[in-house]
Amino acid sequence: MEHSYSVPNGQKMTNFRWVICVLLFLATTVNYMDRQVLSLTWKDFIAPEFHWTDTNYGYITAIFSLVYAIANLFAGRFIDWMGTKRGYLWAIFVWSVGACLHAFCGLATEYTLGIENAESMISATGALASTIAITSVYYFIAARIVLGVGEAGNFPAAIKATAEYFPKKDRAYATSIFNAGATVGALVAPLSIPLLARFFQQAGVGNGWEMAFIVIGALGFVWMGLWMFYYKKPAENPRVNAAELNYMEQDSHQSGEDAREKACEEDTKAATIPFWQCFRFPQTWAVILGRFLTDGVWWFFLFWIPAYISDVYGFSSDTGTAQMLIFVLYALTMLSIYGGKLPTIIINRTGLNPYAARMRAMFIFALFPLLAILAQPLGAYSYWWPVIIIGLAGAAHQSWSANMYSIVGDMFPKSTIATIIGMGGMASGLGASAINLGSGKLFDYAAETNMQWMGFEGKPAGYFIIFCICGVSYLIGWCVIKLLVPKYKIVQINGQESK
Repeated sequence: MEHSYSVPNGQKMTNFRWVICVLLFLATTVNYMDRQVLSLTWKDFIAPEFHWTDTNYGYITAIFSLVYAIANLFAGRFIDWMGTKRGYLWAIFVWSVGACLHAFCGLATEYTLGIENAESMISATGALASTIAITSVYYFIAARIVLGVGEAGNFPAAIKATAEYFPKKDRAYATSIFNAGATVGALVAPLSIPLLARFFQQAGVGNGWEMAFIVIGALGFVWMGLWMFYYKKPAENPRVNAAELNYMEQDSHQSGEDAREKACEEDTKAATIPFWQCFRFPQTWAVILGRFLTDGVWWFFLFWIPAYISDVYGFSSDTGTAQMLIFVLYALTMLSIYGGKLPTIIINRTGLNPYAARMRAMFIFALFPLLAILAQPLGAYSYWWPVIIIGLAGAAHQSWSANMYSIVGDMFPKSTIATIIGMGGMASGLGASAINLGSGKLFDYAAETNMQWMGFEGKPAGYFIIFCICGVSYLIGWCVIKLLVPKYKIVQINGQESK
């Protein structure tokens, strides 16, 4: 069902909202590239230097996820308090500093233990090797904490900006576009990061991986300049004319300069739900539990697939085959852009309300991850099968995720959106922490005991178990959301529905 809105004096509408969407896309791309540097360098570049095991790496990723979770709880409130522009700038500044700090973990380990250089660490054995591993893990955890605190602000700020610049019916599509930055970041990362690390290693600049962190981390500072130049609130932005502002504010049924006046008023007198009262609403718990049950799947794919390709099929991250496999995997996840459009198509064709349309679309998305159960068995025939299956599951996740974010914008007031997104991010991080820590321990246990399960043994058996868990998570999550919020219900403040 299309909303009606008028064009003041036949004025041609500007499209500046899509410039903001592109900036959100670029920020999310940088966000995911910063996360990926470690996953793409630890197995082949970092682990030999510091004598890491899968459990060591699992601890680092789990603690990052845990810190990300806790930071999300406060990041949303911080963004609502600071405002979209300043809040986003602070977030990307902190995470870019954290990304660059990883490069100094090797030097810090050498200085702490009195070791002369990286070659001495690589050749260490016995108790010294264990000490190097533990000490370096602590330093990487410290850098990941800074990264996690900053990255927690990305999605609350991006969703808040989307709610400011897009009407409800377009938010899932806009969200799917900027959320595709996660896929593009994951797509570009394997083609660039291992090559950067190898290039600087051959050039004699440390062991190479250090400069990979610095180069990718510096991209965030470039984005900050663009954001400072382009972003203003819609009602205050000279690049947004009255026709476009009227389109953005169509949900309030205002037009032209009336919409501009109303938007300015809402910016200064927005009704905000007190933090702890948010937990009283079933809509809040639907977001929290829905993301806890499903987001860890994406994080597992993000952090462990390069290791999976190396462990199971023997391709190191800087080989052409590994890069092609990871590229194809994340290229497939770009299908999520069409997934973000599906609820709008359902709304236009059926007249369903946004929530009902999203739930119908999300049920479809929840079916695709079931294919992950077949990834390991089909991998016995060709390593392309698990790559294709995981890529399709990743596309389904990103489509699911875009609609999870949009549900918040549908049912909560704009002044509280970032807070609820932050709570969902907390749940996301907790789920990711659990699956990453559990995966690391399971893979080491499977390798040490030659564990057998469903015809597989060793690490392949461990991966099969995790893939099965990933496969059923979305259907469980969908059922939980449907039970908590069976029908579209807008959160009310003081007896008035949010817009």
